[in-house]
Amino acid sequence: MEFEEERHLLIKRLLRYGYIKSDEAVRAMEAVPRHLFVPENRRKSAYVDTPLPIGGGQTISAPHMVGIMVEAADLAPGMRVLEIGGGSGYHAAAMAEMVRPGGKIITVERLPSLAEKARSNLEITGYSDTVRVVVSDGSLGYPVEKPYDRIVVTCGAPHIPQPLKDQLKDGGKLLVPVGGMGYQELLRVTRNGNDFTVENLGGCVFVPLIGEHGFKEK
Repeated sequence: MEFEEERHLLIKRLLRYGYIKSDEAVRAMEAVPRHLFVPENRRKSAYVDTPLPIGGGQTISAPHMVGIMVEAADLAPGMRVLEIGGGSGYHAAAMAEMVRPGGKIITVERLPSLAEKARSNLEITGYSDTVRVVVSDGSLGYPVEKPYDRIVVTCGAPHIPQPLKDQLKDGGKLLVPVGGMGYQELLRVTRNGNDFTVENLGGCVFVPLIGEHGFKEK
């Protein structure tokens, strides 16, 4: 299989440096062919642990960040998950591996061209039965399918968007990078009735969340 050895070596490095620890995260990262979610001219760099441009001023996250997030989300089969920032579909595919069988991922992307590319990538790689791509303002969430067991935001927000908290199931968890345009802290928010507990999982850098409850488009 193309790039199989490169993918295996990448996962070994992520394990060695402690970015991922669980068997479920390892299995998901091993299963998803990242090279099919990057532009063709970037495929030789697909298994280098770095973000890569995917068009529209957006990036595919570095593999270690994807590993950290899919593990921190504490995903399980059958869960309904909302992702904000669909990009090329890679992160959604990794989560799909963890919520199968019976689970569902809805990923919201604001750029129609990227959303169309993500749909194509997910179809080619066999995840379109689990992942649905929606074009919308991700800062508003996607109330049509609420409540969600998990909400995962893959872009940096100036604050925790209230609509995402509202759409979280009781006992559910929200992962969101919060901070400025150049640096954020990855927060894990757990809902307990009308109360929310917040854990800081450390620093990160994401492209900005653009929208009504995010940053304003320049």
